[in-house]
Amino acid sequence: VISENMSQIYVLNQNTKRESGRKAQKGNIQAGLLVADIIRTTLGPRSMLKMLLDPMGGIALTNDGNAILREIDVTHPAAKTMIDLARTQDEEVGDGTTSVIILAGEILQVAEPLLERNIHPAVIVQGYTQALEFAIKVIDKIAVPVDINDKSQLAKIIQSCIGTKFVRRWGTIMTSLALEAVLIVRRQVGERIEIDTKRYARIEKVPGGDLEDSRVLKGVMVNKDVVIATMKRKIENPRIIILDSSLEYKKSESQTNVEITKEEDFIRLLELEEQFIKQLCTDIIRLKPTVVCIEKGVSDLASHFLQKAGISVLRRLRKTDNQRIARACGATIKNRTEELQESDVGTQCGLFEVRKIGEEYFSFFENCVNPKACTILLRGASKDVLNEVERNLHDAMGITRNIILDPRLCPGGGATEMAVAHAIQAHSQKIEGLQQYAFRAVGEAIEVIPKTLATNAGAHTVRVLTELRSKHAAGLSTFGIDGDKGTIVDMKTLGVWEPLVVKTQTLKTAIESGCMLLRIDDIVSGMSKRAKQSQPEAQGPADEDMEEQ
Repeated sequence: VISENMSQIYVLNQNTKRESGRKAQKGNIQAGLLVADIIRTTLGPRSMLKMLLDPMGGIALTNDGNAILREIDVTHPAAKTMIDLARTQDEEVGDGTTSVIILAGEILQVAEPLLERNIHPAVIVQGYTQALEFAIKVIDKIAVPVDINDKSQLAKIIQSCIGTKFVRRWGTIMTSLALEAVLIVRRQVGERIEIDTKRYARIEKVPGGDLEDSRVLKGVMVNKDVVIATMKRKIENPRIIILDSSLEYKKSESQTNVEITKEEDFIRLLELEEQFIKQLCTDIIRLKPTVVCIEKGVSDLASHFLQKAGISVLRRLRKTDNQRIARACGATIKNRTEELQESDVGTQCGLFEVRKIGEEYFSFFENCVNPKACTILLRGASKDVLNEVERNLHDAMGITRNIILDPRLCPGGGATEMAVAHAIQAHSQKIEGLQQYAFRAVGEAIEVIPKTLATNAGAHTVRVLTELRSKHAAGLSTFGIDGDKGTIVDMKTLGVWEPLVVKTQTLKTAIESGCMLLRIDDIVSGMSKRAKQSQPEAQGPADEDMEEQ
């Protein structure tokens, strides 16, 4: 800063980097565009794959927008914000991660000419917000309801949504896996429907076999074997007890010393330990269970007592696995053995069996009555294939959940985006003031989705987009682009539909993030400590401490 008498005053640390005004805004726009360009070619059924190499030497092959951006290390703050959008979209609706990044990048790009015309960012943001509200209304109008009780119709919708994924060759299998898993996990809580696939639909990947061997278990599978080899490995209609405590003698948390003066005292200590363990086992045995699942450790003595009673024991299970088993078989997770009651025993499981798959043992809790938790067993040639199939299956389950929670659909293939863009362009004439330019710019930006679809399909982009605009101008709002052939088709005939919630979430996330980045006019990156090279060599230790503070 230069004062009135022309002397320089340093307000910020000299090592601080600062970008302000138009330079900061242009930097943010360029960063957003670069992130969008990374995954632009992964949109649509003719999308390309990206090969990602991590620092440990691992390889990932995917066209999933969120998976690609999650592995990329970026330093620009605006680029980090863009990458967060994909994660937000994935957590909220499970699909549309690529679309939201491409759209957000385009929303930023169309703002650049407006900034060069000296239109204030606040005015642009106001126009963008009006356009978002109008777009949501347009999407609501063109949405059509769907019968969620018709499984064949749901299967067609899910299959069309995963047509852009790696697993499109096995579309029928993936569709049935996703639909079956979501319907098992679905639970009615009062007036609302609860579908928690993240917690109660576990995907277990076992390399080997064919992808066609994958199936949904009406129960739970865990990668555990019984504690002692002679315990029963197959039990029909088991009685299951689940504990989140250990069956071991309790040790003190801090160091403890015990002084013994007589030999009998040491024997007495051992007897007390044995009595304690025996009491824990007696509390369990009185309820006559056949399987005990324990979250923590089980001592050899406890295993011996339980084996004598004909009980199979699984130990060191994950908390999430215990919760799934409890929900599937109707058991209650308890902490203290003395509090166990008959109502805490799970009796809804039809079969407990330990099976060897490959080189590992897996415990199956199958044929459960109304399980409300499940395990999806995926088989495949290699870990890379299984990882990609898992990502695609996660998206398919997200789509299924969205349709059941909000049973309304929009035409896919860029038809919805073109309908919204056409409606915005027509309505922009009624907007007064400078907001009209920003309002119209959103319509231009939304056209990037059908444009990218046409480009990735190898079509003549300008000709196809012009033809598509003329169809929508004639009121044919369901016409879009066939991502395989690059031609204009009616999405009703082609049968490509997408959940309404994915479309609205994509628009909201992209436009709101664009508004946020455009309102940034200053980027200050300060250094908390000076580099050691810049410190005077004669500086004492006390001075260094003061410097760091």
